[in-house]
Amino acid sequence: MSHVLRRSLTAVQPQIVGGEGAYLIDDSGKRYLDACGGAAVSSLGHDNAAVRKAICDQVNTLAFAHTGLFTNPWAEELSDYLVSHAPDGTGEGRVMYLGSGSEAMEAALKLARQYHVERGETGRAHIIARAPSYHGNTLGALAVSGHAGRRAPFAPLLIETQHIDATYNYRLQQEDESDEDFGLRMADQLEARIQKLGPETVAAFVAEPVVGASLGTQPAPKGYFKRIREICDRHGVLYIADEVMCGMGRTGTLFALEQEGIHADITTMAKGLGAGYQPIAAVMASQKVCDGILAGSGKLWNGHTYMSHAVATAGALAVMREIDDRNLLEAVRKRGAQLEERLKDRLGQHAHVGDIRGRGLFWTAEFVENRDTKAPYDVARNIAGKVQQAAMEDGMICYPTQGCADGTSGDHVLLAPCFTSTGAEIDTIVDKLADSLDKVVG
Repeated sequence: MSHVLRRSLTAVQPQIVGGEGAYLIDDSGKRYLDACGGAAVSSLGHDNAAVRKAICDQVNTLAFAHTGLFTNPWAEELSDYLVSHAPDGTGEGRVMYLGSGSEAMEAALKLARQYHVERGETGRAHIIARAPSYHGNTLGALAVSGHAGRRAPFAPLLIETQHIDATYNYRLQQEDESDEDFGLRMADQLEARIQKLGPETVAAFVAEPVVGASLGTQPAPKGYFKRIREICDRHGVLYIADEVMCGMGRTGTLFALEQEGIHADITTMAKGLGAGYQPIAAVMASQKVCDGILAGSGKLWNGHTYMSHAVATAGALAVMREIDDRNLLEAVRKRGAQLEERLKDRLGQHAHVGDIRGRGLFWTAEFVENRDTKAPYDVARNIAGKVQQAAMEDGMICYPTQGCADGTSGDHVLLAPCFTSTGAEIDTIVDKLADSLDKVVG
C-alpha cells in the first residue's frame, strides 16, 4: 500500500523513473508519448541538458536566501527578461516569484486589492471572472474560478465572486453573428456587471487570454480583449491576465496576450515558466500598479518563504534562454499549424467530435453524443477519462476534463505537446487520440 496521498486513493499508477525527449518511461520500461506536458507544463520535454545543468550548477552555488533580507542575481535577471518581453512594451514593471499557479493567483488578487487600498479606494473589493474558467485550487483562486464541479465541495469556504460568460464560440455564438460581434457582445457583459455592482466597488477582472483546462484551449474572438481593456480603463478596474497555462510560449508568443494587442495590469504565469524542472510561478505587476504602491506604503503586503528561490529562478532563466536560442516560438507556430491541420483532417467530421479549437501547441477536441444537437455525454460515462485511459494503454498521455458544457457535463481532451516535438510525433499524437476515441465511442 502506498503512503502517498495521491489524487486517487484507489488507482494503481505506473511509477515513472525516467524521461527522454517527449517521452516518459515507467519502471517496466514502457514509454509514454507526453502529448499534454502533464498539464501544459513540460514545454521542453523531459531531458533538457541545458536546464538540468543550470539547476545543478545553482544547487552547487546557492540554494536559498530569505527575500526579507536579500535578493539574488538569478531572480533579478529573470525579472529583467520577463519585463522586457511583456506585451506593454514599456520595459517597466516588477515580478514576484512563487511556487505554483494557485499561489500566483492568490498573490495577484491581494496585489490588486493592495493597489486600490494604497490609493484610498478601499471600497473596491469585488472580483469579476468568467465561467467556465479555472484559476487554481487554493481557496481564493478557486473562488475566482468559474468551474462548478471543482467549486462545489468547498463552496461554503469560498469568498463571494462574480462571473460572466467566457467566450465559448461553440455553444454561445449565434448563427448569424460574426466573430467580432460575438466578442463585443461577450465583453459588454463586463460593462453590465460593473454597472450593476457599482464601478467604485470593483477591484479587478480576471481572465485567461486562451482558456485552459476548464473550457479546453478556447481563444477569444477578435476585438474581445481590446473592448475588455477599454472597459477596465474606463472604470479604474485592474485586468489580471491568467497566463499560468497558456503563457510562456504555449500559444506561439511568449505571452499569450501579445496576440490580442493589449496588456494586462497584473499577469500570472507558471507551468511553462519552469517547464517542470523546478516548481515556480510568477506575478508580473505593471508600472501603474507598482507606482500605486510606491506612492503609499512602498511595501508588498503579500510574502512567501520561497519567493525568488535561486534554484527555481536559475532553472526558469535557462528555460527562457532555450526558447530564445533554439527559436522555439517559431517551432510552436509551425508544429501548432500541423497539429491543427491533422486534428481537423482526422477528427473534423467525426460523429462524436463537436469542436476542435486552440492556438499554437494548445489544442482541444470536444466530444459530444450528438453532433447535430451538440448534446454532451452523460457525465457519469466519463468519456474523456476513458479516452485518456485508452491512450495510456497505447503509450500516450493526454489531458481529459469534464464540465465545459455547463460546469458539470461536457467532455474534452486537451493536447499540449512539447515545443521540441517532431513532425512525426505530432502525427502520432493525432493518430493515437483518434484511435483511442474510436475504442471508447465506436
